[in-house]
Amino acid sequence: MRAQEAARLYNAGWAPQVWLTRSVEPAASLQEMHIAYIGEDFFNSRVLMHEGVPSNAILILEPAINNTIDELRVITAELERSKAKTVIIVTTKAHTRRVHTLWRELSTGRRVIVRATPNDPFAPDHWWRTTRDALDVVREVLGLLNAWAGLPLHP
Repeated sequence: MRAQEAARLYNAGWAPQVWLTRSVEPAASLQEMHIAYIGEDFFNSRVLMHEGVPSNAILILEPAINNTIDELRVITAELERSKAKTVIIVTTKAHTRRVHTLWRELSTGRRVIVRATPNDPFAPDHWWRTTRDALDVVREVLGLLNAWAGLPLHP
């Protein structure tokens, strides 16, 4: 969903590049068992190319990330390196508020637009009706509490 929305934004002229992050997991755990894992970034890049984003407009950011805080730090570092002034972060509906809150805590004054994927099935008006949505809300509330407390909890 996120890669499709990023491609739509790229194709509409909202961004000159699409940046992907690479998660540490599940690759690290699978590698210990000698099981190959290509990675979510591989599949996201293929979705982007399928949707018309040229491969030279896709950048996979380093280092690998463990969580949203790591992800925002990697994005901030790339913004500094590239001298870009604004970033559009595409995420899920349930995740938008926490991403924006964490961005305010971690960024160096760069502008962010947090964009939810329109085809995300999360129902903010009725989140208590499904276990998946309720778990998303609980996870996000706990993450917001951590952010508001100054990020005392770490992965």
